[in-house]
Amino acid sequence: MAYPTDYRYTKDHEWVQVNGDIATVGITDHAQHELGDVVFVELPVPGVQVVAGKTFGTVESVKAVSDIYAPVSGEVTKSNGDLQNAPQRINEDPHAQGWLIKIHLSNPAEVNALMDAAAYEAYIATQSKEASA
Repeated sequence: MAYPTDYRYTKDHEWVQVNGDIATVGITDHAQHELGDVVFVELPVPGVQVVAGKTFGTVESVKAVSDIYAPVSGEVTKSNGDLQNAPQRINEDPHAQGWLIKIHLSNPAEVNALMDAAAYEAYIATQSKEASA
């Protein structure tokens, strides 16, 4: 999987794409592979404040329920309502149709602390090696 180079990534396997002062957030292709088939997603409603590094929702798969962490801080402006009826979109297209929430950034500088695509790919390669050791 080639990770979009205009996105930023977290060690918790979330991605963020910034357009002006709005950040779109989702989980990475790596994360959805680790989870397996996604069957349910719990997301915040618009107006909720999220804080970078803190939980904002959950993804339930056939394997487990996993917390989702905000990569940046701000106010949720939109949740992907399509995922309520079609949570499998996260598996099918995690970096586009499988987006989770949109956030109005309260501190745009937080994005600079996140990994670019090359750094994220190196990070998951390291994690895979450690897991198989």
